[in-house]
Amino acid sequence: MLSPSPSPVILVSGLHRGESPQAGGAVVESVREVIPEARFVGISYDILETGLFSRGADAVDAAWMFPYPGAGPEAFLERLREVHAAEQLSLIIPTLDSELANLIRLRPTLQKMGIAVAVPSSEALRARDKVALPGLAARVGVPTPMTLAADTASELAVLAQRVGYPCYVKGALYDARLVQDEAQLYAAFADIHATWGAPILVQQALHGEEFVVAGVGDGKGGLLAFCAMRKLLRTRLGKAFGGVVVEDPALIDLTRRLIAELRWDGGFEIEFLRPGHGRHHLFEINPRFPSWISFPAKLGCNMPGLVAARALGRVAPAPQACKAGSMFVRHVADIVGDISDLAGLATQGHIAMGVRQHEEK
Repeated sequence: MLSPSPSPVILVSGLHRGESPQAGGAVVESVREVIPEARFVGISYDILETGLFSRGADAVDAAWMFPYPGAGPEAFLERLREVHAAEQLSLIIPTLDSELANLIRLRPTLQKMGIAVAVPSSEALRARDKVALPGLAARVGVPTPMTLAADTASELAVLAQRVGYPCYVKGALYDARLVQDEAQLYAAFADIHATWGAPILVQQALHGEEFVVAGVGDGKGGLLAFCAMRKLLRTRLGKAFGGVVVEDPALIDLTRRLIAELRWDGGFEIEFLRPGHGRHHLFEINPRFPSWISFPAKLGCNMPGLVAARALGRVAPAPQACKAGSMFVRHVADIVGDISDLAGLATQGHIAMGVRQHEEK
């Protein structure tokens, strides 16, 4: 563990908070409550990421353009060295699935540079892959929808006959499409494969109430904090746009067993589906915080703050239990910026922005 830094600089990704929102802004807002003196630097892959123009508590103080994670760890490290020379980074908190493999591979190098990184082990990451999820569910004793993987559309069509229509076609990292027949399956395969590559998964479609549990694992099998929620509103891609805290011992028991099996270290989100009044079925495990993670922080269960404090060698306030019946709904607002911000990102690859800079002007 690194020695506590008086004014840590924290690199955070996933700044988009529009359609299909990401968790970066919620992480910044939450960590700022625990470490108010921290400076936040954003990783951006798109000059139109909405969080780049926020001036609220979720704003970053500077942003740097990075190559897409698919470019590999060497390209990421080359850019990171430039950012570190300018910003003197203390910690990286990734919030996008596609970044984790690169950061896990680079962790020894980053530690030598004096940069902590909040990522799970490579073994835990692989064990919760969508392809590996049925095996994990079997070991823990939790039901899960039938999920099969293929590299070609014709192979996937054969597997879909086993699963049955309607079914979901999913990318290994992102995207899911509900398809009703083989024609829709081929179209979904083409779209997802063009963006994310193989393998592509076909998953049994179950219907029922959707539940999510966000939490923090201690890396030894223990659960440090959690918030269990039933989705009330969902986006087109199934992300929670509104939810209510539930008190469900069976749901938390499943979560504890999964985290113990994985020996998960850091933030996570587990998605469950309960058909009718039956058992909870494991849907997927996301290896990072969800976009709604600032909601439990407002209830006294600040999980990003806990992760940041642990990584930086600090003591965070003990997380409180989230009160059942507490709810959130997401509110979309327009953010006013200046075209010069876009120009700076496009031409220079970075820009100073965010709460402190704009308050000082």
